[in-house]
Amino acid sequence: MHYKNGREAKNGDKVVLFPSYGGPVAGVLYDAVAGNDYCNGRIAPTSPNDPCPNLKECLHVDDVTVALAANGVPDTSKPAVAEDPAAG
Repeated sequence: MHYKNGREAKNGDKVVLFPSYGGPVAGVLYDAVAGNDYCNGRIAPTSPNDPCPNLKECLHVDDVTVALAANGVPDTSKPAVAEDPAAG
């Protein structure tokens, strides 16, 4: 993966997109996959008022997912199956 000027692109890079439409977009490159320079990855836009976290107060999303599953938190992303009242 490479930028327009030939520099190697890596997830986590701070980038500026100069689209053929609209104004420039500044952000952080993520979800880019090696071997493709076209329509590859996403940009998480940044702004001056973005949160500035104390990393000692943060968790990686994978760790949160594992903790939720281990504690029996219900998966509300799927529709609930209605119980059969006759089965009572």
